[in-house]
Amino acid sequence: MTAPVAISVTVNGERVEAHVLPRLNLADFLREHLKLTGTHLGCEHGVCGACTVRVGGEIVRSCLMLAVQANGAAVETIEGLSDSGEIADLQAAFRDRNALQCGFCTPGMLMAAQDLLRENRTPAREEIREHLSGNYCRCTGYHAIIDAIETTARARMELKA
Repeated sequence: MTAPVAISVTVNGERVEAHVLPRLNLADFLREHLKLTGTHLGCEHGVCGACTVRVGGEIVRSCLMLAVQANGAAVETIEGLSDSGEIADLQAAFRDRNALQCGFCTPGMLMAAQDLLRENRTPAREEIREHLSGNYCRCTGYHAIIDAIETTARARMELKA
């Protein structure tokens, strides 16, 4: 049996120290050890996007990353983005445009959408569709999700003007 490894991670701005098994993935660490259950596990193969988080400012599939690989890194989850208000407008647009149903994919969609809007403040529909191609939704279809992201991008540009 492999012994637990000490890690130190900053999660949503808070330093966390823990001992984890080397094979524990980041998604399970966040959910089981830190009780941050907004990070969902869908396919566990990095294909569905439900486990999307930010590590060092970049989005990653936390089901494919080991917790020990995050040692020393800054990790941001959907809870962190939500609590900080960073995605309040996106969340409102998803609600207003009926871009969510069961909510399982929503955290990963919001993480991916915010990542896109940080990179490109005025994405075209095709760019949004392309950026979300790694996130699956089985309930709404993608039109409402794309509408919500477009609405948020427009509103953010109007605020800047």
